[in-house]
Amino acid sequence: MCKMKDVNVGIKKLDFTGHRGKMVVYLTDGRELIVPLSLFPDIKHLSVKDREEWMILDDQYFTFNHLSKVYSVKDIMSLS
Repeated sequence: MCKMKDVNVGIKKLDFTGHRGKMVVYLTDGRELIVPLSLFPDIKHLSVKDREEWMILDDQYFTFNHLSKVYSVKDIMSLS
């Protein structure tokens, strides 16, 4: 994978503990985006334990050990 040239922000961290049914995405520019898991059915169907096994790829993508799909920062940004 490689970075998208038209994106100037990256993903720093994901968190599923603070808001029930939501995912918090911490961006490298300091923003925190809270998105409902209902918009990401593949992630929503992961167990709580499996959601904690996330990986950030090239600062702009993320996936999970038990999921074959890869999401990008653009997927998150298009929701806000």
